[in-house]
Amino acid sequence: MNFQTLDLNLLRVFDAVMAERNLTRAAARLSLTQPAVSNALRRFRESIGEELLTRVTHGVVPTPYAEKLWPEVQAALGQLRAVLDPGEFDPRQDLANFQLAMADATAAVLLPPLIAHIEAERALVNLRILPLTTRDPRGLLERGEIDVAVGYFPEAVAELETRGQQSALHHQRLAESEYVCVMRRGHPLASGELTLDDFCAAHHLLVSFSGRPHGFVDQALSALNRSRRIVLTVNQFFTAGRIVSRSDLLTVLPASFVDATGYQGQLVERPLPMAMPRIHVEAMWHMRHDRVSAHQWLRARLVEAMRPRTAVVGRQ
Repeated sequence: MNFQTLDLNLLRVFDAVMAERNLTRAAARLSLTQPAVSNALRRFRESIGEELLTRVTHGVVPTPYAEKLWPEVQAALGQLRAVLDPGEFDPRQDLANFQLAMADATAAVLLPPLIAHIEAERALVNLRILPLTTRDPRGLLERGEIDVAVGYFPEAVAELETRGQQSALHHQRLAESEYVCVMRRGHPLASGELTLDDFCAAHHLLVSFSGRPHGFVDQALSALNRSRRIVLTVNQFFTAGRIVSRSDLLTVLPASFVDATGYQGQLVERPLPMAMPRIHVEAMWHMRHDRVSAHQWLRARLVEAMRPRTAVVGRQ
């Protein structure tokens, strides 16, 4: 490929098609016709000498080469935007749309103070909150499907810190909490010390965004050669709170999120009978947004919205 003759507009087309996975939607996003987008993709394919996309019934599927290339193209375009349009974001004058992914309890804790700030500042900012169904949002961020992910991503964060500056994703800690055992008021285990034997003998509800049958608690129990019976798995903290408040099931939740279930008055928290790592709530984003002033403004508001978020463990 001769880079000196490459039309850089082709990178914008490639980026839009990768984000939309559909030529018609990409054309609308770029204010082009679909034939123009198809022609641009053909030229880009011929320039780099690699297949990029496979047509399917409802759009296109990227090749492995395209998936590998896209994050680099996104980062380059983001850096160009930051250089060519470095103006400071004025929230009262500049319209901005953001897509964030988070769990229901995170949204319940984060969004009220965040919206209060947006309203008080009269910011022309629109938020779209998408459900977070994974502990690893890196793919969503790399594909440009969301702007920021907020949640507990221990494995993803550990890998990012290992890679250091080589990573295209960045993160910032917003808050931390700890896991507690939650049960209904009047539960036989609601008073006194919760022993490991009692905990393992009880029936449990697991909150799993991905639907996996085991979670961090089960990993901790396995290290002790113990296990528990999970009777029910759900994907929302609100659902967990409602069910646990009306049954003898136990569940384990971040202490700072118990209030977000909406059933805190009917629930009791007990310290866990085994050691568990603390929960770090992180904001994660792609480096292409690092120097974009609107995104910097949003990230600063996220930090403010989550400060302070402390929890009292063992309250009844």
